[in-house]
Amino acid sequence: MNLTEKKCVPCEGGVPPIKGDDIYTYLKEVDGMWEQIDETKIKCQFLFDDFVQTMAFVNQVADLAEKENHHPDMHVYYGRVVVELWTHSIGGLSENDFILAAKIEKFNKN
Repeated sequence: MNLTEKKCVPCEGGVPPIKGDDIYTYLKEVDGMWEQIDETKIKCQFLFDDFVQTMAFVNQVADLAEKENHHPDMHVYYGRVVVELWTHSIGGLSENDFILAAKIEKFNKN
């Protein structure tokens, strides 16, 4: 099943984070723009022509995060947003992070 067809599931901890080669397997399923940080996070930078486009993207991601109940860290600048994903309750990466990454990418391609 394609990641964009999946839904984030609640994660209350107690589940081991994704590590090693499994991270690369998931990264292959999302656009090559995402990079891994210390096996605990993935991040991606999105560029825009102006602040209005930047904020429209941030608002789309915020709406999606609420629907999926999985919330990224976003660093907002003029014409640029850096999105970091990780599952706080397990201190690392879960499938939810890659599901949200795949769905966020779709916004940037519209």
